[in-house]
Amino acid sequence: MKTTIKLSSILLGMLLLTHLSYSQATSDYDKNVDFTKYKTYSFAGWEKDSDKQLTDFDKKRILEAFKSEFDSRGMKLVQENPDAMITLFLVTEAKTSTTAYTNYTGGMGYGAARWGWGMGMGSATTTYSENDYTEGTMVVDMYDEESKALVWQGTMKTDVEENPQKREKTIPKKTKKLMKSFPIPPVK
Repeated sequence: MKTTIKLSSILLGMLLLTHLSYSQATSDYDKNVDFTKYKTYSFAGWEKDSDKQLTDFDKKRILEAFKSEFDSRGMKLVQENPDAMITLFLVTEAKTSTTAYTNYTGGMGYGAARWGWGMGMGSATTTYSENDYTEGTMVVDMYDEESKALVWQGTMKTDVEENPQKREKTIPKKTKKLMKSFPIPPVK
């Protein structure tokens, strides 16, 4: 019985931890484009003023994280005449998750298994808890500057970290996860 309760508590804790660290990255790109030709890039800004929900600190963290990732791929940030333009788009949504935990308590019972009859008493209590959180979706688009064609798009869906000190660490980690699917790997 105690083992079952401990195991249930461990499983519940693991479920909460995986929920809190949830992030999903996807990308798509034009397979006909030679990405090695992109040596320079520039940030074109935030689409539809989607940065209005960010603090100046978070905007800086996000731009620095992407700069670090593009730099690690041999691309250089320039202000004029880039090979590629990068745009960013962010949307957030308030969400609620619900978890349930059932605690079974045994009771007294008697019976005769040999004769196929028995009786018992017990009870179960289920506790529900709700957790409010914010889910954010970041879309990164890379356009060929000459043709203005979209050549790569990365999307990251993740839970938004409320603590600014933790965001300082999670933004670069999640950006790195998103950029893993970029057609050019980091230079070692």
